[in-house]
Amino acid sequence: MRSEQSTQRDVATLAGGCFSCLEAVFDELKGVESVVSGYAGGSVPNPSYYAVCSGRTGHAEVVQVTFDPSVISYKELLDVFFTIHDPTTLNRQGHDVGTQYRSAIFYHTPEQKAIAEQTIADLQNQHLWRDRIVTEVKPITAFYPAEDYHQEYYKNNASQPYCQIVIEPKVAKARKMFLTKLAR
Repeated sequence: MRSEQSTQRDVATLAGGCFSCLEAVFDELKGVESVVSGYAGGSVPNPSYYAVCSGRTGHAEVVQVTFDPSVISYKELLDVFFTIHDPTTLNRQGHDVGTQYRSAIFYHTPEQKAIAEQTIADLQNQHLWRDRIVTEVKPITAFYPAEDYHQEYYKNNASQPYCQIVIEPKVAKARKMFLTKLAR
């Protein structure tokens, strides 16, 4: 059940590999009101999935998360984000390779930029990963929703091998680590 208590809504735009993986996790969090898979960070207006996959548009697969900051903070969203993907691999997440799979935070406000940069610095200082964090922090310039068949992909295709092999472990990890933040 989504929160209806507050009228304030914020938006976060995050890239961490396949947008279907991120969408499946963020969909389950208290305070998250919508998650839209799409594209950001490129130079071509209204790109198609196939154009983005070619690597020539410069876009990353992203999710745009609309959330109630009185229920879940931007920092808490980033904590989940850094838990469910590897921020140390340049242009890659697992078997997905290409600039469209890069790790990036597209900030909407100066405050989001500061929180993102501080979160990365704190994580780097904790030495959680052997390699350095390569997550980009850039201003959002445009967001383009992905095609309809990409929206709620995990919910609509849970029995597909990709969902079971790639997405389900990330969802399970997030459920375990953020149990108190789950909407269900």
